[in-house]
Amino acid sequence: MRARVIAMPTESEVLLRIQEMGLTIGTTFRVVKVAPLGDPVEIDVRGYRLCLRKAETKGIEVERVP
Repeated sequence: MRARVIAMPTESEVLLRIQEMGLTIGTTFRVVKVAPLGDPVEIDVRGYRLCLRKAETKGIEVERVP
């Protein structure tokens, strides 16, 4: 699945760190793997792979990209 970040709150230090790693509004990414219980999720963003837990991504809004 491919998706694009459309909104991201900035009041969390964790979300600020995620933005510093390249996952910003307008960035397109690809879901590579999802763990058996759904947490964490591995994504391919800007040429590298990033593993994120659901708690870390709370508040990030995405839309599917064809």
